[in-house]
Amino acid sequence: MIRIRDNPDRKVGIYFYTRNTYLSFVSDYDIIIVGGGLAGLTAAIHLSKENYKVLVFEKKAYPHHKVCGEYVSNEIIPYLNSLGVSVLDTGAVQINNLELSTAAGKVVKTNLPLGGVGISRYNFDNLLYMKAVKNGVKFLFESVIAIDYIKDCFLVTTENNSSYTSRNTIGAYGKRSSLDKRLNRNFIKQKSGWLGVKAHYQFDEFPENKVSLHNFNGGYGGLSKTETGAVNFCYLASYKSFQKQKNVRNFNEKIIAKNPFLNNFLEKATPVFDEPLTIAQISFEQKKSVENHIIMCGDTAGLIHPLCGNGMAMAIHSAKIAAERIHDYLKSKNGNRNHLEKSYEKEWDKTFRKRLWMGRQLQTLLLNEKMSDLALRAVTTSPYLLRNLIKQTHGKPIIC
Repeated sequence: MIRIRDNPDRKVGIYFYTRNTYLSFVSDYDIIIVGGGLAGLTAAIHLSKENYKVLVFEKKAYPHHKVCGEYVSNEIIPYLNSLGVSVLDTGAVQINNLELSTAAGKVVKTNLPLGGVGISRYNFDNLLYMKAVKNGVKFLFESVIAIDYIKDCFLVTTENNSSYTSRNTIGAYGKRSSLDKRLNRNFIKQKSGWLGVKAHYQFDEFPENKVSLHNFNGGYGGLSKTETGAVNFCYLASYKSFQKQKNVRNFNEKIIAKNPFLNNFLEKATPVFDEPLTIAQISFEQKKSVENHIIMCGDTAGLIHPLCGNGMAMAIHSAKIAAERIHDYLKSKNGNRNHLEKSYEKEWDKTFRKRLWMGRQLQTLLLNEKMSDLALRAVTTSPYLLRNLIKQTHGKPIIC
């Protein structure tokens, strides 16, 4: 049996009654954020600046590496600066050139209209984490196994069977989680045929100001430098293509190396990691930005194809939208949760839906060998066309 009591100070108490024993959990948090990646950390910083009590759950202590392209569009730099986070102070690499190649090695180059920076998730996440801690955000490094909504209050349960309550909860736990199954999200019912692989390499001759995207049979990969001077090589491969080779080493030698640009890189570069990082079951199916009253951010709300080079910026931008809508809700004496959710969904769709659609079209195009050759010929003769495609997958600088 569950009993709920609203307190005058707007805290919410949830009381469980079982066999004459009460287990009480008093809501000490305005917002609980499940997931401490870019979206979760940014939302935590933004909301803590507004003096809300914020708790973040993250599986692993910082710093740690994550599978990621590690290129972030400049569109989010003004917003991060407004939060007191300076990415450039970390030594992040300024990137303004793009190179594309087909599996056969046909190439096209152009300047990036807005540009971006190269920074490892190891340092980027840790930078945001330290800022959040400075702002008074509390962190717990354990997995969340359940999020329940009960009478305008959220009950968050961890793997250690501890429970915490909040007035609002943000889901920022990444591309795929057991929580998605518990929430019965539609996309999780579909099998995903994609695998992500990432590793850092020493390769001094790679230009600092360039990000390159290269096709191979069954996928594509990106190269760009990070603040440490190492080159990040992150690629997406279909299971169908990968399983035939059984492991990363074989796949790199037998499939990826058929692209002459990637072959040159793999022959000359020196691995920094003992073993590459991998992530399975990457889904690009459409997701809802609100599930069971939970505001979803970053990859948890929708994942753009890596070739668009904009996933990190989208995660941060979605956190801004969520934080602003939650702030409006909490500061209102008569806050309406339905209005909060609808306004977030509307703003999320307006900001990202077209980008996600364009990403799906570009992936379909570039993974088709014949079509990708035709497309590259077209953009080679018209650099304007390529720059326009890039603009379709990126946003304008966030004005703060």
